[in-house]
Amino acid sequence: MSEKEIIECFYTSFASRDSMKMVALYHDEVLFEDPAFGKLYGERAKAMWRMLVARLDHGAKILHGEIVQLEDGRYRTSWEAHYKFGPKKRDVVNKITATLGFKDGKIISHKDEFSFWKWSRQAMGPLGWLLGWTPGIKKKLQAHTNNLLDKWVETELN
Repeated sequence: MSEKEIIECFYTSFASRDSMKMVALYHDEVLFEDPAFGKLYGERAKAMWRMLVARLDHGAKILHGEIVQLEDGRYRTSWEAHYKFGPKKRDVVNKITATLGFKDGKIISHKDEFSFWKWSRQAMGPLGWLLGWTPGIKKKLQAHTNNLLDKWVETELN
């Protein structure tokens, strides 16, 4: 499979909720990074995708755009996640830019970037609108998401 085909397969698998296929495309030493989780390595990054797919609501949609090779050999694509967030089930449309690197025919680096303030306004309502731009809110969310991941790994993968 070419690197572009691997990226296509990753997002197609995400859209069809096949986390096992997604994580099979990750290198064992993968580094994933985004504003919601921070940096995750190896099995922890793979577990994050398993958890996210398992928690997707039935109406969630995952879409992705054109894949472009960068001068340094990495690839960039855009993707969108449409889902409901939190206890209030707020509608979120998160527009993300992903940059992916490869080693040994697998994804070795995956960095997702998005406007945390735009996301927090949708996901958290008035609190996100007021404070979503502050580093403290991002730090608090990362602690929360990593705690959820710890609990999920403990109960689902052990």
